[in-house]
Amino acid sequence: MSESAAQRFTDKVAFVTGAGTGIGRATALAFAAEGARVAVAGPADSGITETADLITAGGGQALALTLDVTVEADVQAALQQTVQTFGRLDLAFNNAGVEQSRTPLAELPTTDWTRLIAVDLTGVYHCMKHQIPLLKAAGGGSIVNTSSGAGVIGIPGQAAYAAAKWGVIGMSKSVALEVVTDGIRVNVVAPGMIDTPMMGRVSGGTDEGYAHIVSQEPIGRMGRPEEIASAVLWLSSDLGAFTVGHTLVVDGGQTVG
Repeated sequence: MSESAAQRFTDKVAFVTGAGTGIGRATALAFAAEGARVAVAGPADSGITETADLITAGGGQALALTLDVTVEADVQAALQQTVQTFGRLDLAFNNAGVEQSRTPLAELPTTDWTRLIAVDLTGVYHCMKHQIPLLKAAGGGSIVNTSSGAGVIGIPGQAAYAAAKWGVIGMSKSVALEVVTDGIRVNVVAPGMIDTPMMGRVSGGTDEGYAHIVSQEPIGRMGRPEEIASAVLWLSSDLGAFTVGHTLVVDGGQTVG
């Protein structure tokens, strides 16, 4: 890592949800490697403590915070604790999410619909609602929200997930215009098929399931969590300073056709 890259987030404080595994963990580690102090947020049993330990073992500063993004009071308390511990908030990556089993809408239980919207869309609303005042107090900053390739195309059997992920993009574009004059940039990253525990569940954990997922990627492989982390860091850094309300699709060509 070059010296300039190593210093890119020095003195910055980042808040990452869904940070226990996969894309969230990779991004938390990447922020820390480039100098940020990182609040690592997620459910108690999701691996957040392990993520925080990895950061501190590498010489960084981390705070593990237990929260359920569907509970607004949890989100507000976690953000308050972040500021109490680190003094400010500069960067937010709202990444917490759950997947949908491949189920036609007419067969989808209402409880599944409600859960998907609550975590994948309302959770992002809760986060942004309480992050924006803290970012304003810090003089500005960056928010990156996680959508998906399912947020830019239609996928059979994924109506609830797609509704939430399309909603993240629409909400983010609108909020971006609300806060840009406060020095806050809001953008979206839309990952394709990424080799994470979530994708393991989607594939069913079988060689056949894995092969089917890979077959959907023109690049011929799944993406790595670190490849999404690098996109998030670019959007969050001064390199992306003129990027506002944008959805950066990082999907190996899956949604090109």
